[in-house]
Amino acid sequence: MASGGGYRNGTQKAPSLRTSSSFKSKLPPSASSNGRRSSTIDAVYGRVRVSVRLRPRNAEELAADADFADCVEQQPELKRLKLRKNNWDSDTYEFDEVFTEFASQKRVYEVVAKPVVESVLDGYNGTVMAYGQTGTGKTYTLGRLGDEDASARGIMVRSMEDILANICLETDSVSVSYLQLYMETIQDLLNPANDNIPIVEDQKTGDVSLPGATVVDVRDQQSFLELLRVGEAHRYAANTKLNTESSRSHAILLVQIKRSVPGREADFSAETDHSSHLATNYKPPMLRKGKLLLVDLAGSERVNKSGSEGHMLEEAKSINLSLSALGKCINALAENSAHVPVRDSKLTRLLKDSFGGTSRTSLVITIGPSPRHRAETASTILFGQRAMKVENMLKIKEEFDYKSLSKRLEVQVDKLIAENERQQKAFEAEVERIRLEAQKHVTEAERNYAEALKEEKMKCQVEYMDSIKKLEEKWSLNQQKPTNNVRTDGTCITEEVSELKMLLQNEMHTRKAAEEEINKLKDQQHKFTKPGSAGGNSDILNLQSMLEEEIRRKKRLEEEVIVLRSQFSQLTMEAGQRTSYLDRSRNGTGFPGLDSLSPLRNLHYKDATNGERSSITNLHEQVGLHKILSLLESEDATVRIHAVKVVANLAAEEANQEKIVEAGGLNSLLMLLSISEDETIRRIAAGAIANLAMSEANQELIMTQGGIALLAVTAADAEDPQTLRMVAGAIANLCGNDKLQTRLRSEGGIKALLGMVRYRHQDVLSQVARGIANFAKCESRASAQGQKAGRSSLIEDGALPWIVQNSNNEASMIRRHVELALCHLAQHEVNAKDMISGGALWELIRISRDCSRDDIRSLARRTLISSLTFQAEMRRLRIEL
Repeated sequence: MASGGGYRNGTQKAPSLRTSSSFKSKLPPSASSNGRRSSTIDAVYGRVRVSVRLRPRNAEELAADADFADCVEQQPELKRLKLRKNNWDSDTYEFDEVFTEFASQKRVYEVVAKPVVESVLDGYNGTVMAYGQTGTGKTYTLGRLGDEDASARGIMVRSMEDILANICLETDSVSVSYLQLYMETIQDLLNPANDNIPIVEDQKTGDVSLPGATVVDVRDQQSFLELLRVGEAHRYAANTKLNTESSRSHAILLVQIKRSVPGREADFSAETDHSSHLATNYKPPMLRKGKLLLVDLAGSERVNKSGSEGHMLEEAKSINLSLSALGKCINALAENSAHVPVRDSKLTRLLKDSFGGTSRTSLVITIGPSPRHRAETASTILFGQRAMKVENMLKIKEEFDYKSLSKRLEVQVDKLIAENERQQKAFEAEVERIRLEAQKHVTEAERNYAEALKEEKMKCQVEYMDSIKKLEEKWSLNQQKPTNNVRTDGTCITEEVSELKMLLQNEMHTRKAAEEEINKLKDQQHKFTKPGSAGGNSDILNLQSMLEEEIRRKKRLEEEVIVLRSQFSQLTMEAGQRTSYLDRSRNGTGFPGLDSLSPLRNLHYKDATNGERSSITNLHEQVGLHKILSLLESEDATVRIHAVKVVANLAAEEANQEKIVEAGGLNSLLMLLSISEDETIRRIAAGAIANLAMSEANQELIMTQGGIALLAVTAADAEDPQTLRMVAGAIANLCGNDKLQTRLRSEGGIKALLGMVRYRHQDVLSQVARGIANFAKCESRASAQGQKAGRSSLIEDGALPWIVQNSNNEASMIRRHVELALCHLAQHEVNAKDMISGGALWELIRISRDCSRDDIRSLARRTLISSLTFQAEMRRLRIEL
């Protein structure tokens, strides 16, 4: 028996589809009142219901189509599927149901066949048919017995289970015929000797019958399964390139049901009037006849693909001719053609009632996912689309005894008329009684309302008079209060004036005493300092000379401080002007490399004449480096600020960095960063450390002296964006050292760097992005050299979400650094899964396509191509670079 591959329960998410036309069924419920009344007069229209089922890939397709995406995309929640024309275009179709490759046999039956089976039990004709290319699962869907796995049972087995569960074996009967149409010959699968069964058509009703077919009564499910096994053993099948057990004939299972309908007259009277108990119910015999056709069509195929030769070639021609004739009939019915060529094939004659007749028809078309068979898949889909336009006129088959029914209805009408008259009189009497009672209630309510209104009016008058009395009493009291207030206020003012006079007199006495004391001290000082008053006391002269020398030294220091202040004020002003000028000039320019000098070099600028450099150099040479460093410990905050500015500007010049470190400048800056509470000093000290951190030798020294821990603490405490920019710049410089990766992370450098993104300041984020890019570059280099294994430390510390979020930042400086960080992280295969789940794959694809930097774009493209994990995910998502 042909099997198109296994199916599993589940659904698959489909991409969005373009808008396409849809068809709405006009089929009413199977137990409608119109269908119950007559089999020859009343009828309802029902469109052919079409479902599509996708077969999973088989082993051959998985090997052959490994590098190609499926040509079919499904959207089962919208009942749509998309058929790819090429890589950039596709067609969208809608069906009554779309089953994915994971749809269970049970769900397929409940959607496709169960409504038809219920209609057949109600007395209608029904047809369930499977159509599709060879090897797409038609026989699996309809004829699977499910001996090994009960969940794999097909529509034939499940239909008989429902039929046997809903009939009474004592009064009802079920008979089965199992046939095959092989090379335009109808053969009996239950009796192979009966190999040429004629088709007989009733000239009056147009019903098609097969009088020569074997008919077997079915009483239980086991006997039915035995019949199916016998029929499948006699069915023609062959091995082709498309299917190892390809069906070479159309299999037709004919199930006829006869049901007696006791109590139908009671149902009819209940529909007419709820007083059905008034009618004497002499029910005539009644019978419903339903016929169910389950058709497993042979698969359409192309000879060059199936490899059919000899006799198999003749079989294929016969199959294709019969399916072609069926397609022509459906086209004619869909287009409302005057002529429908049903006599072109025995298959179309057998299915005359199923398409355009009185049968309720459900069609399931089966397709495969392989792009190699796109033409066959498109043909199958178009066949289903045309079949959806075919409408059948459903008719129930019942037999009534109209004479007895007429008599019974006449009696019932007479009784209903009498009952109606009696109820009319009772209704009028009840209406009169209710009117009198309502009039009585209204009169009583009016009387109660008048009494209540009178009482409420009296109550309000009493409350009003009480309120008037209370207001008069309050008014009298208020008239007496002003006199008392004037007296009291006057007393208070007098007391305050007296207290003020006493305080003023005491203050004058105290001041006079202080002036007298000052005069006495001046006289004593004059006597003490008068020449010769102490006979030329040598101690006093020495003290005076020391005091004068100290005053002169103090003046010299003050002059030096004034010079420093003036020079640094000028340098600071010029540096700020150059910063704004450089920021404006850099807008729109290329992004500097990660290994270039830090942006913190803005603390020191050069012009054509090197005026600033010469000023600082002269200051350094004149005053001395040790003298400048000693001013970092001055108690005067202004002096410390200017001193640290000098050190920061000197540190921006590579020639001075070694001297500053040798003179203990790095230790002083770290100490100043740890103990100072002044935000300006901390900002400039961090900038000086960042400048020193540009040297690889200084980087190890900074780490040894605990500099990263101090920078991390400063980053946590600082609120000024410029201070954070300096700290982030220092850490970013340290991130570029391959030897310090492990220690930098263990001492909290990476967490401090990531913590600074909370301020969302562009300058801070730019330095954070530079540090992350430097760290990722060193990690990538270590992984390539075999020095590091496992996931990136950045991913473990939670940096990936921020990187993905800012990979398309509006600021070009931030965006370029983050793009480089993503490329370096992606070069290590162990990071690929985390980057896919974190959304980094889409950003890498964007970078490989849209990045303005050629080197970054090429790096992203090489990384995506070289990663097996990324390649597999892009194939799954059908993305091409």
